[in-house]
Amino acid sequence: MESVLELREVHFAYPTMPAALKGISLRIRRGSKVALVGPNGAGKTTLLLMCNGTLRPGCGEVLLNGSPVRYDARSLRRLRKTVGLVFQNSDMQVFAPTVYQDVAFGPLNLGIEGEQLNTVVQHALHDVGLAGYEKRPPHHLSGGEKKRVAIAGILAMDPEVLVFDEPTASLDPAGAEEILDLLDELNLAGTTILLSTHDVELAYRWADEVVFMHEGTILASGLPGEVFADEALLQRARLKPPMIVDLHCQLVRRGVIGATAIPSGMLSLIDVLEQHLDGSGTRRRGRILLCDADAFHDGGIAGIAASYGITCIGAMGSKAKRSARRQGLEPEISYGVIDRCILRALAGETPLILTSGGMIDHTMRRIQTYREESGITITVERIEAPTSGS
Repeated sequence: MESVLELREVHFAYPTMPAALKGISLRIRRGSKVALVGPNGAGKTTLLLMCNGTLRPGCGEVLLNGSPVRYDARSLRRLRKTVGLVFQNSDMQVFAPTVYQDVAFGPLNLGIEGEQLNTVVQHALHDVGLAGYEKRPPHHLSGGEKKRVAIAGILAMDPEVLVFDEPTASLDPAGAEEILDLLDELNLAGTTILLSTHDVELAYRWADEVVFMHEGTILASGLPGEVFADEALLQRARLKPPMIVDLHCQLVRRGVIGATAIPSGMLSLIDVLEQHLDGSGTRRRGRILLCDADAFHDGGIAGIAASYGITCIGAMGSKAKRSARRQGLEPEISYGVIDRCILRALAGETPLILTSGGMIDHTMRRIQTYREESGITITVERIEAPTSGS
């Protein structure tokens, strides 16, 4: 897959400080989800600031779509329209008197005005789940809502790449999961996402590619299951293994299971355990119901739950969560929704996955992939909204 961003032998040092980046070379594939992982001081934020021209390499070069980045005012405007940066602290980025004015700031600077400006602002607020917040003062919002305003301000400029510095920092667990759901939705719509984090659990379950950074260098990059399984590499990077990886390694060492591939998550770990502990792989199987939240925005989800004998509801994506809550439902499963609902179905239950947009097809593909890899047939039924008059 072609790269959208590339750094070649990039060096950088802040005045009177040791080098922050020491010969960094990195390619970001178009449409990928990449996590930079490392302790504080590893150089993650400095690398991100290189991506949209906030910082300029001391030597080396940054390429966008194969062409070297130029640092004149006109070129930087074009770069920052293509590569949007969301800071760790939203208060650094959200400053206007109202949400609408804040989101409109970037497009205005690109020369967008009038009805076109209103359209792009409304679309951006809708995409991050803040429709109706236009007149609210940002300082009255929660941390997660401020983060969404900052993201909307970048989305309004229609970027190809979104760059996030610690996107879940200072958020409570529910707020962090909603931001990750939003990032998945944006990625499924075609946006390349690069983020920094010191949270190994987040990086392991979210990213397509993980890049370990330490003291201004890249120690390694690769698939999450590869880099996090390397104990020596983790020690050099001053990182701990994700819980799933650590548990799998301990079970192998104790002879509870064989030396199987590192599981990608709870679902694959449960599969391995069941195969080794009972040897049969026989499971009671339920079915999974799938519902488009957009089609049930006026109600009806509770009725589905009652008529189909649903045992639990999983809401995937910010729109789905809001739709459920508007109808007085609090989803039991709000993260890792697909895998957790598969686990419920394997235990004989009937879970409902509530989602929308491109995540519906993504859900179907993920379940189909599981069926092909495991050889287990799980029935998936998509529930359609009743037509008017029916």
